[in-house]
Amino acid sequence: MNAARAQRGRVLVAKAGLDGHDRGAKVIARALMDAGFEVVYLGVHQSVRTIVDSAADEDVSVIALSVLSGAHMELAADLLKEMKKRGLTRPVLMGGIISDEDAARLKKAGVFAVFGPGSPLERIVAAVGEAARRGGAR
Repeated sequence: MNAARAQRGRVLVAKAGLDGHDRGAKVIARALMDAGFEVVYLGVHQSVRTIVDSAADEDVSVIALSVLSGAHMELAADLLKEMKKRGLTRPVLMGGIISDEDAARLKKAGVFAVFGPGSPLERIVAAVGEAARRGGAR
């Protein structure tokens, strides 16, 4: 493991459920690596349980979930519930086609930050950095 990357934080990037469009998730993963984060990329069609298991096993600092399927509310609720059940306290960031109203609801439910299409990579990287620094705190 690269010590500089580990110092910045480890980030799990995943696509949950039936969502198979992963270009954005790959762009985010690359931007995070370029910014010095260590990235654990799970890829597409991951179950919530697999995401939580991997986050615990890989001891990541942050979970980043990309959802373009429209199932973001259900997936976030399932993810946060599974994390709570497992005692896993990590900031969760989400990106995808998410309305402003749903973004506000996700943040209220416990999601650290939400990003939509066209969000500047610098802003996403900065939010992941802030989330990694804060750890389990929102």
